[in-house]
Amino acid sequence: MTPLPAHVITVSDRSFAGQREDRGGPLATGLLRDAGWHCPDAEVVADGADSVAEALRRALARGIRLIVTTGGTGIGPRDETPEGTRRVITRELPGIAEELRRTGLADTPLSVVSRGVAGIVDPYGALVVNLPGSPRAVASGLPVVLGVAGHVLDQVEGGDHT
Repeated sequence: MTPLPAHVITVSDRSFAGQREDRGGPLATGLLRDAGWHCPDAEVVADGADSVAEALRRALARGIRLIVTTGGTGIGPRDETPEGTRRVITRELPGIAEELRRTGLADTPLSVVSRGVAGIVDPYGALVVNLPGSPRAVASGLPVVLGVAGHVLDQVEGGDHT
């Protein structure tokens, strides 16, 4: 079976400007590759709803089926990843975001302030999931995403509930 295409988008003004190394994006990319997904190197974009929505649309136009964002899910003035994501997704999957916050509690009580969302993009049949930008959040969140991504993508194509 051909690996499904995935893409990681790091959302960070500082990483985009070259002021800070992106560590969450490469970690997410590696975990996706290890799980059998075809995933190019992470793309880094500036914070803000517009840049997030544009990056998501570019990935969808290339046929990407799983898009994982890292960063921009907090409460800072430029943390607008959820707002940009909501411009693109057509059906939200709140249970995924809720589980990411719940499992993140094992690492930090601050996981409850993550505003990340997850959802489907019709008619592309793609899944988009927002993760916080820290490597620790990526390491704890990606198993949650990988645990449901195959089923979600099968379902959006009309697969049976097995």
